[in-house]
Amino acid sequence: MKLISWNVNGLRACLGKGFLDFAAAEDADVLCLQETKMQPEQAEFDLPGYHRFWNSADKKGYSGTAIFTRREPLQVRYDFGGDLHRHEGRLITAEYPAFFLVCCYTPNAQDELKRIDYRMQWEDDLREYLLTLDREKPVIYCGDLNVAHEEIDLKNPGPNRGHAGFSDQERAKMTTLLQSGFCDTFRTLYPDTVKYSWWSYRFRAREKNAGWRIDYFIVSARLMDRVADARILNDVYGSDHCPVALVLKD
Repeated sequence: MKLISWNVNGLRACLGKGFLDFAAAEDADVLCLQETKMQPEQAEFDLPGYHRFWNSADKKGYSGTAIFTRREPLQVRYDFGGDLHRHEGRLITAEYPAFFLVCCYTPNAQDELKRIDYRMQWEDDLREYLLTLDREKPVIYCGDLNVAHEEIDLKNPGPNRGHAGFSDQERAKMTTLLQSGFCDTFRTLYPDTVKYSWWSYRFRAREKNAGWRIDYFIVSARLMDRVADARILNDVYGSDHCPVALVLKD
């Protein structure tokens, strides 16, 4: 089974940059998208064989997630927790017989960490949600999680220390999640590999490969023996992020 996660930074724009060709070539069982920036009716496109599930933000043109899946889930849930987390379209949970799949677009802490308090609340509440799911069956948690966990996960850790995405607070929350019974699949399989999934549009960052690894597939630890591979598809364009993939043994 192959799952792909991609922050498309506007699906309508990505459709004009080869998204459908990519989807056809990869032929994934599940496509998880973040930052769709649209309502479902705002774009018509042919993607045969997939059930489509959307979670759009109240604010048009902002945030948003989607899951396109060949295998129809047992059920689909949108958002989580209280009203605080239910307006930006940031989470979809699809239940399959063997696991829960959680597609997530984590809130950015923003410049000068203006939104760090909300980000910390999000992290704590989401971890509790994931643990609740995990008590029922294993979890696959994927998406743009807006944090580079370790120094190996970004090109310039020194100058970025304390900035959004590489603050001590955000990194500590990722550590806490992983210590709660979850595994970062890519880093578990490739502990010393330097690969990035996001590059700023400024300063020719992608050309220089001055990037960050902030897109993940994280799984319940007991699911790791089913993980055949975790990939970062950094030769795929169409967004400032590249897709990441998880391959599970049948």
